[in-house]
Amino acid sequence: MRYLEVGGRQVSVVGLGAWQFGSKGWGWNREFGPADADAIVKRALELGITLFDTAEIYARGRSERILGAALAGRRSEAYVATKIWPLHALRRQVVPSLRRSLNRLGMERAELYQLHWPNTLIPLSWTMAGMRDAQKAGLVDDVGISNFGLARWRRADTALGSPVISNQIPYNLVERAAERELIPFAQSEGRLILAYSPLAQGLLSGRYTQDNVPGGFRRVNKLFLPENIRRVQPVLEVLRGIAETHRVTPAQIALAWTVRQPRVAAIPGAKSVWQVEQNAEAADIELSQDEIQALDRASQAFSPITGIRSLRDRARRAVSR
Repeated sequence: MRYLEVGGRQVSVVGLGAWQFGSKGWGWNREFGPADADAIVKRALELGITLFDTAEIYARGRSERILGAALAGRRSEAYVATKIWPLHALRRQVVPSLRRSLNRLGMERAELYQLHWPNTLIPLSWTMAGMRDAQKAGLVDDVGISNFGLARWRRADTALGSPVISNQIPYNLVERAAERELIPFAQSEGRLILAYSPLAQGLLSGRYTQDNVPGGFRRVNKLFLPENIRRVQPVLEVLRGIAETHRVTPAQIALAWTVRQPRVAAIPGAKSVWQVEQNAEAADIELSQDEIQALDRASQAFSPITGIRSLRDRARRAVSR
């Protein structure tokens, strides 16, 4: 496992995202359950994973409870990040929201507290004042944001009066907007990019076809429209070829590509011990420059359908069901 230094702590470049814990949309109590979640977290710790990410909105707080219970007795080994829902972003709401999250986690303090999404109706100065209150109360070490562009990230810095240490954003082979501004900023300023959906919610695993698309939360993801699954095949073919060379899976190559960047950590989910083991192994895969360039070329050529055409495809898929 490789690590990044964040606020004096060693944070694994591959972490564990906990959205799936307690969430029926990810198959909770059908495909996996409490015993699996406990085993996943404990195995993650054994493998050197220190970064664990959750949020108050995930399964209406159940994710925090499940993660906290699994970390009991091994709290010192974990860097725990949770998130406040933007509807709770008034200054007077921040500390109470964090206290509720900490209560569910069974913890007295979190390493990172993040604003889950921007809220254009609440000034950042109000939210960041609440974040300062949380820091002064000793409830959190660092402040982060999620789904922010660079200009808004800079405004968050100003509003907080100190660096907002991280930005959690989608980043993977088929969603690369972060490379334009956010990743260079993080690298130049010593910040952290937390890449969520580093496998594009499983699209880059190669498991899905035009006739086999996932349900649950992913049903509304345009990337899983049959036409987009067809269009992503050249990317998957390159992944498969490189994976065969390294004797690993395409998903591991996709994850290794994501965390090749300095100051980028990925937080894939896992619904089994096998998956968390595969994710951890990906941190140590070294891709050659030729392999990176081949993946870059394939991913840059991928052009998903969006807009009206994607809506038509969704409608056709709904009717076919």
